[in-house]
Amino acid sequence: MKNRGKKYVEAVSKIEKGKAYTKEEAAKLVKETSVSKFVSSVEIAVRLNLDTKKADQQLRGAIVLPNGTGKTKKVLVVARGENAKKAEAAGADFVGDVDILEKIEKENWFGFDVMIATPDMMPLLGKLGRVLGPRGLMPNPKTGTVTVDVEKAVNEVKAGRVEYRTDSFGNVHGIIGNTDFTEEKLVENMDAFMATLLKVKPATVKGEYVKNISIASTMGPGIKVSSNSFDK
Repeated sequence: MKNRGKKYVEAVSKIEKGKAYTKEEAAKLVKETSVSKFVSSVEIAVRLNLDTKKADQQLRGAIVLPNGTGKTKKVLVVARGENAKKAEAAGADFVGDVDILEKIEKENWFGFDVMIATPDMMPLLGKLGRVLGPRGLMPNPKTGTVTVDVEKAVNEVKAGRVEYRTDSFGNVHGIIGNTDFTEEKLVENMDAFMATLLKVKPATVKGEYVKNISIASTMGPGIKVSSNSFDK
């Protein structure tokens, strides 16, 4: 606990070491152990028993949280004609095609959080892969950001859709709300997140699938959550 502030030490003292809490207890604790002066994001971290060297065990997708994340994301839609009109009507913050891609390439402009593209625009996006990829902004069919139904995609992002993907160790991270959320809303979002991960469990996984679940507020301590809290 060296170099940790007094508030953090106090927060840690509220958590029983080694205990796996129910999701309801964890939601209550994550609010009580928030140490920042501002409204903090609440993040979930799930360690899965996956061999990510196998293609079918590299998970990636998107989850629409029932209560959103507490953040409003700026959406860019790359589309033409009727699809562009639908994107604007759905509330996309930016809509364009070649012009907006040139702005990204020449001006290094990244004033958006999510990029959605129609399939016919993907060839034009190829050369931007090197700048969009590392930022996690490259549209992908697996996350629903390459689609002909731009209206649905925009609505889902604005409603609180979060993307997830496993890292090389089989961990999945995601925001499930903030410390202003009620405990009930945090639990509902946790349920939705875990239900999705359980639904996409690869058939080739052997043994226990969910190894560890924890939640934490920004700068706050981690709280272990019992996997028995969720429907298997």
